[in-house]
Amino acid sequence: MKTMKKILIKGNEAVAEAAIQAGCRFYAGYPITPQNEIPEYMSWRMPDVGGTFIQAESEIAAINMVFGASACGARAMTSSSSPGISLKQEGISYLCGAELPAVIVNMQRGGPGLGNISASQADYFQAVKGGGHGDYRMIVFAPYNVQELWDMTMLAFDKADEYRTPVMILGDGILAQMMEPLVQTPYSKPNLPEKTWALTGCKDRQPNVIKSLYMGDGELESRNKILQDKYTKIREREVMFEEIMTDDADMVVVAYGIAARISYAAIKKLRADGKKVGLFRPKTLFPFPEKQINTLADSKKFMVVELNAGQMVEDVKLAVNGKSEVHFYGRPGGAVITPEELYEKINAAI
Repeated sequence: MKTMKKILIKGNEAVAEAAIQAGCRFYAGYPITPQNEIPEYMSWRMPDVGGTFIQAESEIAAINMVFGASACGARAMTSSSSPGISLKQEGISYLCGAELPAVIVNMQRGGPGLGNISASQADYFQAVKGGGHGDYRMIVFAPYNVQELWDMTMLAFDKADEYRTPVMILGDGILAQMMEPLVQTPYSKPNLPEKTWALTGCKDRQPNVIKSLYMGDGELESRNKILQDKYTKIREREVMFEEIMTDDADMVVVAYGIAARISYAAIKKLRADGKKVGLFRPKTLFPFPEKQINTLADSKKFMVVELNAGQMVEDVKLAVNGKSEVHFYGRPGGAVITPEELYEKINAAI
């Protein structure tokens, strides 16, 4: 068997190249730190594959360009960081309402407001609860290393097309800027349905109509029922998570993204000291692995670790449903928790 070579690559560049390998042929974005390497990479790489790169005049323009490209059947992507994603929220709601696939990358920075350019996880609510208007959801992937940025970006395009929905990659400033070894796993496109709904010209067929405006009596309610049925299927089929040393754990740390990496370092030290602590890492934030957490709650306490003032902890508490203790430790404002600091907090809560 041929061994695949590893390359050293920055997180943002891994996302961009993975998107191209997965067939992304339209990218529109606007500069904001710490995701700027994504549009930079796309600007010179897209012409190589016959794709289109546009530096839009604003984040609002960029998301609406993605809407147009997706409506025409293209695999389309945009990326930004926290304030820029806020500006895209109306467009994301329109994508969901029109059932258009797209990939949206958020490399989070500190907030609220302009905040700072340090890593943060303060956009959790915005990502998983539907940051724009209306009863919509989208799949949200939470990678925790550069390899997962690569793999999940490819998967995001497939799931976007499969469910006709936007998919978000929720990263952070550390993942965006860090360099790690990466195996460039080749893209293998699944057997997805043809985009018969796309606006590709109607010379030999009836016109397609893509819209999110439904004014007839009961029409919007029927449309929302279709969307909610789709979200139910996503909840049933697309939950992803990882458990590390949870079988015999007295306490389970729940963390995602870079906070999960920090947590794992602290947990290894606690295990070395004879403390039974494990890690539960959601890889999808929507759908959230609530059933799996609820099962663990029968015999274990929890510590939720986030780089914010407490957001995912609410979903963990809902999943636990009062069956066990749920502790929280977080640092808002772009400050990064150290493994040593977290070791002390977990040790005190056991």
